[in-house]
Amino acid sequence: MNFKSYIFLVFVVFSFSFLSKMNAQETYIDARKKYEMYEQNDDSALPIVNKFIYKAKSEKNYEQLAQGYEDAFYFSSNPNKKLKYADSCINASLKTHNNNLISRSYLGKGTIYYFNFKKYQPALSEYLKAYEYSKKGSDEYQRYKVIYHMGVVKSYLGYFNEAVKHFKECISFFEPKTKGNYHPNLIYNNSKGYLNSLHQATICYRNLNNFRKADSLVQVGLQFTSRTKDFPLEKAYYTKCKGILEFHQKKYVEAIGKLNSALPILKKNNDFAWISVADFYIGKSYLGMGDQAKAIKQFEKVDSIFQKHSFIVPELRENYELLIKFCKEKKDYKQELYYTNNLLRADSILTKDFPYLSAKIHKDYDTQILEDAKIKLENQNHWSLRAIFLLVFVVGILLFTAWKLYKKEKNIRIKYSELEVKLLNHQKSEPLISYENIPQKSKSVISKEVFSDLEKKLDQFVISKNFKENGLTLPQLAENFGTNTTYLSQYINDVKGMNFNKYLSTLRINYITERMYNDPKVLGYSVQGLADECGIFSRQNFSDLFLEINGIRPTDFIKQRKKELENK
Repeated sequence: MNFKSYIFLVFVVFSFSFLSKMNAQETYIDARKKYEMYEQNDDSALPIVNKFIYKAKSEKNYEQLAQGYEDAFYFSSNPNKKLKYADSCINASLKTHNNNLISRSYLGKGTIYYFNFKKYQPALSEYLKAYEYSKKGSDEYQRYKVIYHMGVVKSYLGYFNEAVKHFKECISFFEPKTKGNYHPNLIYNNSKGYLNSLHQATICYRNLNNFRKADSLVQVGLQFTSRTKDFPLEKAYYTKCKGILEFHQKKYVEAIGKLNSALPILKKNNDFAWISVADFYIGKSYLGMGDQAKAIKQFEKVDSIFQKHSFIVPELRENYELLIKFCKEKKDYKQELYYTNNLLRADSILTKDFPYLSAKIHKDYDTQILEDAKIKLENQNHWSLRAIFLLVFVVGILLFTAWKLYKKEKNIRIKYSELEVKLLNHQKSEPLISYENIPQKSKSVISKEVFSDLEKKLDQFVISKNFKENGLTLPQLAENFGTNTTYLSQYINDVKGMNFNKYLSTLRINYITERMYNDPKVLGYSVQGLADECGIFSRQNFSDLFLEINGIRPTDFIKQRKKELENK
């Protein structure tokens, strides 16, 4: 073979290889186009998706493989299969070492737990993993999707003030990208993120009884979704919200109309959580109109959803209280027992997901009365010794719990009063110590001149509040003072009676405590915000130090101070 022939052969082989790679890339794009037109949860798309997965797997193209599994759980209608596809998606994405892709995979699995199973604890676990990887990645859109879903979980748990901050942040990010010179797919995705964030913010404001704000957001959402047919589910969400708000305004006919018009789309998407909420408020509206028979039918629908999915939100607890009330009025003991058992089951589910709600559940529907009613219905007024022992035990537990809560509250009030006296009298935590009064051993380490110099500089350090600097260490402060760590450490130990870290923590906690007491605005800060304000990095460390130095948790101090200001 001559040289020209050899060069030609190399050129042909290279060109063939290059074109093959281009065709392979085009094949992935073309393969996805074959099923992109299918609707979500349409299983008929899966055979085509599986071909895509097979190709990516055989070529060890893990980015495309992750995409294939993501498409598979999007089109699968079976929630359990969705989870399996999501696990495969995570495994494939981990092999890419692409933080954006890994974050998206974990978020996908969390969303399945949230939307298809309404299991918030595992959903939150996946969201937290997604958040960790999103921080390492560069995809801002992905990061805000994670922030949104974290907000959804907080809203579900009842932390509405915290959750609404998440949704405000998401609204600020998504809204500007819903219009302008962007790719249509980008506009669609950001519009969806914007509408869902707006919807969740509406829910928070409604639960915070800020109905005016909730209604204004609903109007914005309805106007947006009326301009396009691309967001039928989101439009149904806003229609549902409008119906609930009209119920609160006692516009019962309008409320029923709005809620009924939202139901077909909610049912099409199998959104059983919002279906049950809509049915409940339709029932409440009928009750408001005096039509008890129709109301009961709606409440029974809520019970059917609970039986099928074992899911309930706190506001639906009243559904069972009303059904029990109606059964009592009719003296239908069999149905009363049935709904009582369901209410107990609902309480156990809520208590599992909502530890903080236990006290509220006992307050709204006393457990003792509920257990007593159950025993009475089961035994038809036949009191056995075993039942009496059980009742005594339950009463004992409740009394013990109440006593513990009382003792805790009393102790908090005492500690707050002691701290208030200290703040009002500006008491110092340690007496002034002169050079002459320090131990002889210390005098051999530190001279009087050095002692006096450090005394002046440390006083200035406190006056200037430089102790608020985050991450401040003994070597840094010694360098700032133009001395060494041995002198400074010895001085603090002798004069302040504690080591450097303890002294720095005391300065910071005393500073923020005085601000919390004297400035009502500071009482509105979060615990993390208070920690940042005084230079402590960790929220938990701040809370522990506050308790150690002041004898009370910062949250309890805020609660007591707010109560005191309200009573003035």
